[in-house]
Amino acid sequence: MLSIVPSWAPNLHPLVIHFPIALLIVAAVADLVENVARRPAWLATAVTALYVLGVAGAVVACVSGQQAADTVLMSGMAHSIVAAHRTWALATTFYFGVLVVVRLALAFKSTPPGRTLRILMLAAAVAGVAGLQQTAERGGRLVYEHGVGVIGAGLR
Repeated sequence: MLSIVPSWAPNLHPLVIHFPIALLIVAAVADLVENVARRPAWLATAVTALYVLGVAGAVVACVSGQQAADTVLMSGMAHSIVAAHRTWALATTFYFGVLVVVRLALAFKSTPPGRTLRILMLAAAVAGVAGLQQTAERGGRLVYEHGVGVIGAGLR
């Protein structure tokens, strides 16, 4: 059977996690551009699509992260960071999921949202990126401070 996880990777999580991070950050930057520049008609649709893809990727990352946590070896000190990473990941994914639902609802209204609402949505997206940063910081600590999921990390 052909595995989608290469032999050098401990699980799928490190292969998928960077996509939602990039998509959600690019979505927020495009959202900023949409708010400050003359907006072509397609930009709002593109921004919403980026958020939708980012949330879909974040859901995959959460599922693969839970599977990873159940299968990798880790030191006792790493368990609390895994729990914090999981909490931040779930909260951030849920938060962006709510933003996507609101954006989709606004996209299907007959009148486009006003400037104030667009700025509020941008501010909410920036807050979401802050949550994303907190999630990523804890994930990075797991790898770089505790060697979680790193083959041969215990050989130091």
